[in-house]
Amino acid sequence: MRDAVNPDALAALFTQARTHNGWLAKSVSDETLKAIYDLLKMGPTSANCSPARIVFVRTHEGKEKLCPALSSGNLDKSMTAPVTAIVAWDPLFYDKLPALFPHGDARSWFTQSPQLAEETAFRNSSMQAAYLIFACRSLGLDTGPMSGFDRNKVDAAFFADSGWRSNLLINIGYGDAEKLYDRLPRLDFDDACTLA
Repeated sequence: MRDAVNPDALAALFTQARTHNGWLAKSVSDETLKAIYDLLKMGPTSANCSPARIVFVRTHEGKEKLCPALSSGNLDKSMTAPVTAIVAWDPLFYDKLPALFPHGDARSWFTQSPQLAEETAFRNSSMQAAYLIFACRSLGLDTGPMSGFDRNKVDAAFFADSGWRSNLLINIGYGDAEKLYDRLPRLDFDDACTLA
């Protein structure tokens, strides 16, 4: 049995962490982005399917390519964020399963059911997006996840060759505490949970 993480770690990951909308003018290195991925890839996915594919948009050219797909409310915060991660999913994720899940023929589960493949890819890439947020927080970075964008435009601009499909965007950087909104309420246990 492992010990629980300490209160400082809980604060950094959950209780004191915030969704950021403004950013300090401090870059995020490519080495840090690789370290983020090295952490998030260790999070569990069903049958180790790991369908998430991520584009870390960090150059001026990349941001200009992303800009037309952003909703007006997400434009400024995304253009000023040091990095915007496009978390996508690979519809052909199952082609990697012989290496990722070698002890069974998991690939055939998905090649026989396109609906199951799509549901699995979307669900598990969403989990991997959450792992990305926690990886960022664990390395001292802040995040701002968003769904206000035109998925078709993102897919056409970034994934026309690969066929990947965007799921959500996550701004990454060092948040400007002066631009935080007040913390919003959360549902209590009895409002969101039941015991069976």
